[in-house]
Amino acid sequence: MTQWIPICRVDDIPVLGARRVARPHGLDVAVFRNDADEVFALLDRCPHKGGPLSQGIVYGRSVACPLHNWSIGLCDGQAAAPDEGCTPRFAVKVEDGEVFLDAGELEGHAVGETRPVAGPARRGAVVE
Repeated sequence: MTQWIPICRVDDIPVLGARRVARPHGLDVAVFRNDADEVFALLDRCPHKGGPLSQGIVYGRSVACPLHNWSIGLCDGQAAAPDEGCTPRFAVKVEDGEVFLDAGELEGHAVGETRPVAGPARRGAVVE
């Protein structure tokens, strides 16, 4: 049985924007709201270079990654062609204006995902 955790009110999410939900393990979850008041939840990481999707621009049922403008589907986390890749999505429900996420998913879904490390290579590192 799914245990739903209240996250916020729909009105707490900016129209065409997002809020981040911190987790005890793993990257944050981004909760998005479009102009039709639909709510979606994805891991806050673009599949391309790890950009924070919560800082992207929401349009329709997609979000544009703020780093390289990849279009990511809010329903499924899939990058739009010709780009390829997918970011994990999270179950979300809205009841009486309240947004809920699945407690089990928050605890264990996609906790192994990381952001790419940018910057110069470490000294002594072997590059193949």
